[in-house]
Amino acid sequence: MARQRNIEILVGAFMVAGFVALFFLAMQVSNLNLAGVDEGYRLTARFANVGSLKARAPVSMAGVRVGRVEAVAFDPRTFEAVVTLRIDSAVDNLPMDTFANVFTSGLLGEQYVALEPGGSPDVLGDGDEIMQTQSAMILEQMIGQFLFSKASGDG
Repeated sequence: MARQRNIEILVGAFMVAGFVALFFLAMQVSNLNLAGVDEGYRLTARFANVGSLKARAPVSMAGVRVGRVEAVAFDPRTFEAVVTLRIDSAVDNLPMDTFANVFTSGLLGEQYVALEPGGSPDVLGDGDEIMQTQSAMILEQMIGQFLFSKASGDG
C-alpha cells in the first residue's frame, strides 16, 4: 500500500513539472515576459503600413533580438502607423541613419522590425525617431501585382 502511494506521489510530481514546463514554453512562444518591463530606451518609427505587427514583436539586428515593439498606434494627422520600440540598453550606439524594416518571419510567420545600422557618427538616444523606414510587404498585394502583370503581359 505504501509503495502504491509513493508511485502516485511520484506520478503527480512528474505531472506538475510537466505542466510548469508547458507553461514556460507557452510564455516563450507567445513572446510574453514574466520579468516585467525590460530596461532600455525608446525609439519611434513611422511606417505607411505595418501589416499585422503587434506589441511585443521582436526587434532584431543581424538576426539577433535587440529589443521589442512596445506599441503600435495610428497618427490621424499623417495617416501613418507610429511604432514605439524598446531597445535593450546594451545596444546604445545605433547610428542616427539606422534603417527600420517590417519583415515577416517565414512565408506566413509573425512580423518583426529589423534594424540596419547606418554610418553616421551620431547615435540615437531615448525618445529619438528613426527617420528611414520601409513598410511591410503584404503578400496579397504582391500576388495581386504579379497576377495583374501576367494578365496584362504577353499572356
